[in-house]
Amino acid sequence: MTPLDKPLRREVQIGDESYTLTLDPGGLKLVRKGHRKGLDLRWEDLVSGDAALAAALQASLEAP
Repeated sequence: MTPLDKPLRREVQIGDESYTLTLDPGGLKLVRKGHRKGLDLRWEDLVSGDAALAAALQASLEAP
């Protein structure tokens, strides 16, 4: 396997919106194209099952 030692960025189409997915050694980040803020998930949260809780918390903080 090739180690993930630097950020890897890819464009993802979800519905009608374009997003940038960045994978790095710390985790992943999904951001709508043209924006700076998005969803951040650490690898530790993902494997421990805390990812859903972290995503819900982040969404509640960003809600108007």
